[in-house]
Amino acid sequence: MTIAYRLSAALALSLLLSLVLILPASAASVLSQFLPEESAAELAPGADSFGPIRDDMPIAPVLKGGETIGWAFVTSDFVGTTGYSGKPIHTLVAVGPDAKVLGVKLVKHSEPIVLIGIPDAKMRALAADYAGLDLVAEAAAGGSAHDLNIISGATVTVMVIDDSIVRSGLQVARALGLGGLSVEAESTGPQYEINADAEPVDSWAEAEGDGTVRKLSLTVGEINEAFDAHPDTRASQRPINEPPEASFIDMHAALVSLPTIGQPLLGPAEYANLENWLEEGDSALLIVGCGIYSFKGSGYVRGGIFDRIQLVQGDVSVRFHDKQHRRASVAPADAPEFKEMDLFRIPADSGFDPTQPFRIQLLVQRDVAAIEKAFLTFDLDYRLPERYLTELAPVPPTPEVAAAQDAAKTDESTAQAQLWKRIWDGKKPQIIVLTAMLTVLTGAFFFQEYLTRSERAVYWFRMSFLTVTLVVLGWMWNAQLSVVNIMALANSLATGFSWQAFLLDPLTFILWFAVAAALIFWGRGAYCGWLCPFGALQELLNQIGRRLGIPQYTLPWGLHERLWPVKYMIFLGLFGVSLASLDYAERLAEVEPFKTAIILKFVRAWPFVVYAVGLLMAGLFVERFYCRYLCPLGAGLAIPARIRMFDWLKRYKECGNPCQTCANECFVQAIHPTGEINPNECLNCMHCQVLYHSHTKCPVVIKRDKRRASLAKPPMPDLSPREGLSNHPNMQHKGA
Repeated sequence: MTIAYRLSAALALSLLLSLVLILPASAASVLSQFLPEESAAELAPGADSFGPIRDDMPIAPVLKGGETIGWAFVTSDFVGTTGYSGKPIHTLVAVGPDAKVLGVKLVKHSEPIVLIGIPDAKMRALAADYAGLDLVAEAAAGGSAHDLNIISGATVTVMVIDDSIVRSGLQVARALGLGGLSVEAESTGPQYEINADAEPVDSWAEAEGDGTVRKLSLTVGEINEAFDAHPDTRASQRPINEPPEASFIDMHAALVSLPTIGQPLLGPAEYANLENWLEEGDSALLIVGCGIYSFKGSGYVRGGIFDRIQLVQGDVSVRFHDKQHRRASVAPADAPEFKEMDLFRIPADSGFDPTQPFRIQLLVQRDVAAIEKAFLTFDLDYRLPERYLTELAPVPPTPEVAAAQDAAKTDESTAQAQLWKRIWDGKKPQIIVLTAMLTVLTGAFFFQEYLTRSERAVYWFRMSFLTVTLVVLGWMWNAQLSVVNIMALANSLATGFSWQAFLLDPLTFILWFAVAAALIFWGRGAYCGWLCPFGALQELLNQIGRRLGIPQYTLPWGLHERLWPVKYMIFLGLFGVSLASLDYAERLAEVEPFKTAIILKFVRAWPFVVYAVGLLMAGLFVERFYCRYLCPLGAGLAIPARIRMFDWLKRYKECGNPCQTCANECFVQAIHPTGEINPNECLNCMHCQVLYHSHTKCPVVIKRDKRRASLAKPPMPDLSPREGLSNHPNMQHKGA
């Protein structure tokens, strides 16, 4: 193989792997991926086929005898539908000319909570129940004209599905003018801007009195009465055993991102911290409460999502995550005593307009069985008092401006570009840290000749780097790559892909680009040995186990060599299944414990936790057990490892014959007894390079040191019988 050929192959692989990301998006739309496989009759009663997808919008006509009876679309083409898994929940919806939903089908999701313990059929049945939803009524009621049917254990997932169906349905109905809805109706009414010169409030009582702080108060009696009327009759059989007049919840809210509201309610120091936390265009909401019911609950601790509250403003809804949350305190001396005081950040790209009315929707739950709950929702309505607002004079757009606005609405690529740019801008700290880590690691690899001269320096550098990889990249930012990414590459190449969609996850994009480049220079070891959070977890636990005296086992070379291929067979099996069904392959990819141990931090059903813990326990005795024998991602990266352009690991001709020091000390047994390093298994830990320079372990270096020492000794005097002995002082003394 010539150098030119190897270089071209390496560059081609680099380009391909840099495209491997979580989102296997279609160049046209998500609808184009799913529509060919769906039956019109299953989606809309009486339908027999789908028409072609429109050029201006990702929607397709639903046909009956050649006549259009409705329009089909996928919710994720119009609104954000990300659930617990961090991946979109794709729901296919058909809506009729009267703006009533004809049918709904849940076509794809990756929700871990749903995949365990809750039948998939139950989730699909819940989605199908949205048939008949009246979008005209939803538009009039701000999306709350229907009852929310929640499945216990999947609260957030159900809310995401509900929110996406309603909001995307309203967008489609308005764009097509269904049921008399129109896009223009969204922009009717006066427009406002924030009045920066408004007088601040002086006390909590004044803030409540003029509407700066709004309140939702519910008593135990009101809650019991509401559940008495609940469709699930079991809810009325478990009333709260407190006096009816007792406070169930007193929840207050204020838009504290406005200085004239935030400074008096939070105090100068707290407000300064808030300003540092918020990014340009963000808003912030203060929610405080007391009573026997918590508006936060404990769900956010498990999944990072506050499932009891959400902000709703027209077609916009914002569900808060733990990264959008901070604890707070209130400054006014006359403020009541609150049990909970919290700040929630509303991202600039959410579509929220602080000058327009909105509501905080509170979800109230009640146990009706061992693992079942009944749910009700209550609204806290909020609107800024007029003194905080300045009305803008309406300016009718010129025909040119109107045409440009219409074009902008249909220019999906421009909107996506703006979205990913905002996402990258919002993740600047993460990007900077990841880039710094990659820079440090690259420098260490390039200058390993100097670094590896100190065994202590290499050890502590490696342990420190792996700790950052586990805690920061893994547990904090969930930047754990997966074999699913590689399977998604094949799927996206078959269906087309969008660069803009791939750019929506900056950390994953940067990591895969770095992996592609590293394969050319160092092989798989750059990621598997240094940047994989689960690999870091295994090695750090093994180091702790060694210090605790846990015995270490080295598998016989013959057995070890026969276990190597297992991970390749797993990878090829998953890849083959993905060609037939990517969904099924993703489920089989649970052979990776990454989701359990890194993404969900072991908060999962017990079989998954037992599996992950079992692998980690095996790694206490056989270091990197999972990486060596089972990891399909490692196998996928190892296959092209031999095309690397450079060989950075130095060896002596004595390595392997007779010396076996490196082979015996390689903790993943990547060095053959004959001395060769297997690039498919090497993790680039640099330990063999430490031994290469070792003056106490490497026989070659020790022999060289002895030879140099012998050459450095001063020569002995020449004591010949004729001259040397006669000139010796002792001999002269005796002769005298």
